[in-house]
Amino acid sequence: QVQLVQSGGGLVQPGGSLRLSCAASGDIFSINTMGWYRQAPGKERELVAVVTSGGTTTLADSVKGRFTISRDNAKNAVYLQMNSLKPEDTAVYFCNAGGVRAYGNFRLTDYWGQGTQVTVSS
Repeated sequence: QVQLVQSGGGLVQPGGSLRLSCAASGDIFSINTMGWYRQAPGKERELVAVVTSGGTTTLADSVKGRFTISRDNAKNAVYLQMNSLKPEDTAVYFCNAGGVRAYGNFRLTDYWGQGTQVTVSS
């Protein structure tokens, strides 16, 4: 079994910064993509940023130039540095590990973290 444990988040004023971290543990041979999604009240979950095992990143247009995603393959960890935060960034942020393969198994499975609240407000 695989677990994703998130840390970071909280309350910050507009223009401030936060850093989210997520580490995957368990029976992991490889992880294809790691990323962050968010869900605001009354809205659907949306992609924020994703990074492949090779380091290719994709960011939502709404966060380009403000957020940076990075990954440590050796630690099976992904990070989201969020700068110049805006009230519209307020949401629960979820870590995702996509295409996780266990040792001796060719099956690919996706996993989610527990979610962490990010609130941007003065």
